[in-house]
Amino acid sequence: MTDQAIYHICRREEWESAQAAGSYAGSSQDRADGFIHFSAAEQVVASAAKHRAGQSDLVLIAADVAALGSVLRWEASHGGALFPHLYGPLPLTAVRWTKPLPLGADGRHVFPSLDGS
Repeated sequence: MTDQAIYHICRREEWESAQAAGSYAGSSQDRADGFIHFSAAEQVVASAAKHRAGQSDLVLIAADVAALGSVLRWEASHGGALFPHLYGPLPLTAVRWTKPLPLGADGRHVFPSLDGS
C-alpha cells in the first residue's frame, strides 16, 4: 500500500535535534537495537502504553512507508506480530507530520487522528 504511514514516538528534544541535523537516527534504545522502532496504526497506542507509559513531552511521528524503501523491514516481535523496523536514519523528507503526544488526566497518551487531520 503506497499511501501507508507508520508511526514512531520520541522525546520532543530528540525530534528537535533531528530537525537541526536533517535526519533522525533514533533514540538511544533504537541505536542499541540497531534499528528505529515503528508501529502500524493499529499497534501504536499499545506500543506507547507498553514502552512510553507516563512519559511526557513526546511527539508522534508519521512516516511514509513508500519513501523509506528497502531499509524498512517488517519483522516479528516476541509475540509474533509484525512491526516495522527502519535500518538506517529516518530522512525528514519521509515524515508526513509530527504532533505532540500529551498525557491525559488518566495518565495515558492522548493520540491525534492518525490520518493527519
